[in-house]
Amino acid sequence: MKIEQTFSLKAPPDRVWAFLTDPYQVASCLPGAAITEKVDDRTYLGTITVKVGPVTAGYKGTIRFERLDPDRWEAEMVGQGQDVKGKGGAEMRMQSRLVPNGDATDVTVVSEVKISGLLAQMGRGMIESVSNQIFQQFAASMQQKLAGSDQAEDQPTPSEAKPLDALSLGAKAVGETMGRAVRRLLGGEEEK
Repeated sequence: MKIEQTFSLKAPPDRVWAFLTDPYQVASCLPGAAITEKVDDRTYLGTITVKVGPVTAGYKGTIRFERLDPDRWEAEMVGQGQDVKGKGGAEMRMQSRLVPNGDATDVTVVSEVKISGLLAQMGRGMIESVSNQIFQQFAASMQQKLAGSDQAEDQPTPSEAKPLDALSLGAKAVGETMGRAVRRLLGGEEEK
């Protein structure tokens, strides 16, 4: 599945670049995520916890920067993770690009994602809607951190990190998906 997102941040590209290429900062903006170990300058181990209703799933994985081009503000990373209970996993290839836009920076992220297990059962439309909401939360959190102090805040340990509540995001996503379906249906009836 391919997911593309664009958002704008009120900060210069060099500050946004420094933030986005620091996995500790990125994880601090994602609910339930934590970096647990730095393997080398481009490879990190981490965890993310996802809550779906009464079920909480934990994933452990690796993120590696495949390409960093600070002159063009482009980065490419790959990640893979496994459910700690062995009930699924995910693989991702993500490319990001920054474009100066006046006193702001536009960020475009293109991800190719393969998932199995619990998350795969949610379906493509639901995953895309949840992904949109996660990106919105991420962008808002990142903007807040960029507007605050230049010093990185302490990142919570994996046991302290509040899980990403996919059910809450999913409920909102279902509402949006149903709303689009009703609008298409009503639009189709009007055209007849």
